[in-house]
Amino acid sequence: MKVTTRPFRYFVSYFSKLRRYCKQQLGISNTVLLLSFFTGVFGATAAIIIKNLLHFTASFLSNAFPDAEHNYLYLAFPLLGIIITILFVTRVVKDDLSHGVSKVLSAISKDNGKLKSHNMYSSMVASSITVGFGGSVGLEAPMVLTGSAIGSNLAQYFKMSPKNTVLLLACGCTAAFAAVFKAPIAALVFAIELLMIDFTAATVLPLMISAATGIVLSILFMGHGVLFTTVTADAFNVKNVPYYLILGIFTAFISLYFLRTLRTIEKWFSKIKRKYLKGILGGLLLGGLIFFFPMFYGEGYIYINEILSSNAPELIFKGSPLSHFTHIPLLFLGLILAIILLKVIATSITTASGGVGGTFAPALFIGGFCGFFVSHCLNVFFGLQLPYFHFILAGMAGIMSGVMLTPLTAIFLTAELSIGYSLLIPLMITSSISYLIVSPIEKYSLYGKQLAEKGELKTHNKDFFAMRKVDWHTLMDHDIATISIHSTLREYTHLIAKSVRNLFVVVDDQRKFVGLLVMDYHRETIFDQSKYDTLFVEDLMIEPEEFVYETDSTKTVLAKFERTGNFNLPIIKADRTYVGFLSRAKVLTAYRDFIAEESN
Repeated sequence: MKVTTRPFRYFVSYFSKLRRYCKQQLGISNTVLLLSFFTGVFGATAAIIIKNLLHFTASFLSNAFPDAEHNYLYLAFPLLGIIITILFVTRVVKDDLSHGVSKVLSAISKDNGKLKSHNMYSSMVASSITVGFGGSVGLEAPMVLTGSAIGSNLAQYFKMSPKNTVLLLACGCTAAFAAVFKAPIAALVFAIELLMIDFTAATVLPLMISAATGIVLSILFMGHGVLFTTVTADAFNVKNVPYYLILGIFTAFISLYFLRTLRTIEKWFSKIKRKYLKGILGGLLLGGLIFFFPMFYGEGYIYINEILSSNAPELIFKGSPLSHFTHIPLLFLGLILAIILLKVIATSITTASGGVGGTFAPALFIGGFCGFFVSHCLNVFFGLQLPYFHFILAGMAGIMSGVMLTPLTAIFLTAELSIGYSLLIPLMITSSISYLIVSPIEKYSLYGKQLAEKGELKTHNKDFFAMRKVDWHTLMDHDIATISIHSTLREYTHLIAKSVRNLFVVVDDQRKFVGLLVMDYHRETIFDQSKYDTLFVEDLMIEPEEFVYETDSTKTVLAKFERTGNFNLPIIKADRTYVGFLSRAKVLTAYRDFIAEESN
């Protein structure tokens, strides 16, 4: 027992000494830089481990059965993978692991960047099982969650401030992203564009350290090769710009289809309360799709390389019952379109039924086939000679930009995944068009939609988030004196003599709000003693333009102040029972204080 625990004890002892050293000798800034390096090491290592776990699982399954039986036995693999994943999540983790990037955004918005310790390994294991057994998702989002959790927990261990906890979380995300894609620039852009990390020297330097650490470790363990390669790559031809515009429009509509279909299928599956029944149903449906479309098995990157480099793209249907129809041009195009549309369904079923995985790989897969479909249609029906390679890569950028609403990440990631930046212009055109069409329709990305609907997406709308966080109920003023509607002017003047305010609330016998008395409006009248017993409060009161109701949000309250121009508004219940008063100055001060605190 001592032998097995000694390395762990040394590790804990080392970090305890490091924490004391940082606290006594280093400043906060230097400590953050040091931790960004360790976050990069651990985050990249986790990403490498996930990749190896996937390859081990896939290799084991591929070698376990004779070739003749693969196609039929793979029908059962996705079902088995989803069931094992559900068992692991419900019995071991006992927490929700779906949508890794959404959990990162939620941690930033709701918990000051704090992620649970199990997130450092749980998504890694669960996604390897799901994808290794054929789940039609990717490993990238679980890797991002794993790396982010490592950075977050390191920050918590060193008792970092909420701001630095979020920064180190982003460092972990950047390291994992850079390691798995070998794309350090895209990793930096991703942290800034999706996680909305402030673009300052104090934040960019730690992110750069983590990204550099991640890419170095990735090269050491996985080599220099990029994910998508080809033998030749022609130079960009400016005459093809109109066709990239067409591709951008096409990827925009496919992106909208992706987003809507994913939410619809998840909604359908959420109605099934029994997890294992949900898993069985999803596994059977996914197995059926994979039987006819083998390219849906796992991440699918191998099939993108197939259409990038093969002279016979119809070979992607090898082992499918549909392979006999690929020699007919029109049917072949129909099958490619079916791949695009059904891949979305396969991905949605995988995640909705209990599998763990991300949408990076499906987005790249669908984008690649979108580029191939558009260029193949134009080449076949219009006699053009468009380069497939260029359009496949541009399609990837278009779908990523439309689904994730991160056009810069889409451009740089696609460039770094392939031959570099020689195709930057086509990537920019397609990505921009897709984003410009999708963003007005879908304001929030795939990852931030649910948080945004709850008003909990701090990263993308800090102004709205501040409005949600400021609780105006704690700012109510109960010092405004009330007076009965049956009171005379004499009673009113007695109340004025005891009050330091020039505003009074008129209520009826049930304390229901009736109106307001503003002393400045009838200053002359209150000094006319001849009317003290003949003039009633009812004759002097006014009806306010707006009320604040107990159920109003801070955003609604500020809108009412803006609309009326008033400095104070009465607060009432739905039955007009008077509650108190609210000052615009107090609400705005609380709002500004919250923004200032977040900035600091």
